[in-house]
Amino acid sequence: MNAPELNTERLLLRALDNGDYPVYRDFYADPDASAAYGGPLEPGLAWRRLALDIGHWALRGYGMWAVIDRKTNLMVGGCGLFWPEEYPRSELTWWIVPAARRKGIALEASKAVINFGYDVLKWELVETHMNDDNSAARKLAEKLGGTIIAREEFPDGLSRNIYALPHQSGDE
Repeated sequence: MNAPELNTERLLLRALDNGDYPVYRDFYADPDASAAYGGPLEPGLAWRRLALDIGHWALRGYGMWAVIDRKTNLMVGGCGLFWPEEYPRSELTWWIVPAARRKGIALEASKAVINFGYDVLKWELVETHMNDDNSAARKLAEKLGGTIIAREEFPDGLSRNIYALPHQSGDE
């Protein structure tokens, strides 16, 4: 399955492509911005991350989208559904470049992706999880109406709370 376009009031979520590499490179080079996503990463590893995100669609039939600000036509992050091999659960995940943070972009993109999970993929449950110290992600999960349904052990040796995310209403 190729990534379909998703549209919100302010955003276009579109398939990732090689042209998105500079945004990945710069995001993952920033130790503060990418700390919760395995960064900082050298440029070659950021390219591999982009390749992983593109390939996830072919392997699982869902994955990450490039988040584009309609007003500027710039990529401001990524958002999607992700389930790496050996992880106990799928997850809604997102990342936003520092200049675009605190503008509701992650919330708006996440709502569209959650609804894709329910409406298109017909999932019974869309979930997310994060490291315990990632308070920004936890706050977003709560804004999305997330409730803790489990605590799971992950291959990296960390335990994480699992949040069930309800179908989203409104356009945000």
